[in-house]
Amino acid sequence: MFTGLIADIGGVTALDENEDGATLEIATRLARELDEGDSIAVNGVCLTATEVGDDGFAAQAMRETLDRSALGGLTVGAQVNLELPLRAADRLGGHVVQGHVDGIGTVSAIEEQGFARVLGVASENHGLGRYLVEKGSIAVNGVSLTVSALIESHPPGFEVSLIPETLQRTNLGRLEVGDKVNLEADVLAKHVERLLEARA
Repeated sequence: MFTGLIADIGGVTALDENEDGATLEIATRLARELDEGDSIAVNGVCLTATEVGDDGFAAQAMRETLDRSALGGLTVGAQVNLELPLRAADRLGGHVVQGHVDGIGTVSAIEEQGFARVLGVASENHGLGRYLVEKGSIAVNGVSLTVSALIESHPPGFEVSLIPETLQRTNLGRLEVGDKVNLEADVLAKHVERLLEARA
């Protein structure tokens, strides 16, 4: 489990993709805190470190993961958001993020508003919209964010406002219109929906 607070921006140093999936090699200072078999969120996708070195780690993503997330579009040199799993004694500074991506979003608009940058994001998962509420939580590339506005469109969309700290500490500050991002809705909303369905 993660909280959506990014610990480092890593760099993809190697990428070996075939029909079964891909092996990613990522350079990061977090490698000193990793052991083989540990989980780590890469752009919001929970992966397992298969090899760990002094300056980075390797992880494998199966074909389904590549198809359901924006990891399939990564290239060597890409910068990725990284987060280690939450420890029991840690503060829950963001919201509960599982690292199970619900779908891919496309950056539809970027607007500067004072010191903030507002991103418009359209979801390719048409069912995601029912989990979105204004002032609710969503993870974008693994970053815990607050939905600042809903965009009533098909596919559904939303806006998030990014402060300078978020722009500097994550790869969201490098996004351009048309870029793909990983989206994970708040798991609490999914559980509430399931309970209401059972009650009905």
